[in-house]
Amino acid sequence: DVQLVESGGGSVQVGGSLRLSCAASGYTYSSYCMGWFRQAPGKEREGVAAIDSDGSDGSTSYADSVKGRFTVSQNSAKNTVYLQMDSLTFADTGTYVCATGPSDPITCRRLWNNRNPYLYWGQGTQVTVS
Repeated sequence: DVQLVESGGGSVQVGGSLRLSCAASGYTYSSYCMGWFRQAPGKEREGVAAIDSDGSDGSTSYADSVKGRFTVSQNSAKNTVYLQMDSLTFADTGTYVCATGPSDPITCRRLWNNRNPYLYWGQGTQVTVS
């Protein structure tokens, strides 16, 4: 079965950094892209980053709210995607979830929100900025 397991969340002060990991298993990692989403209480789900982990060009996409501060990368040999988060602010607080499912470049490179084509989701890891 498809399994996505996030780790690396925690509490950090404003201006600090965290690196999240998403370990994937149970499917052909290189056939699909991977996205990072977050959701804070009372707010809509927000797609923050995506990477073409489907074996294409490995291109990345970022939401305007995190561009320049967050970096998504991967270790394809380990079927693992990372989200490096720097210069964290209060607005970055939320539950961060990785997801997979899309495979075409157009869909993979778009930052999705509440309605999205992602099929498989992890349980999430909490990030609290204070």
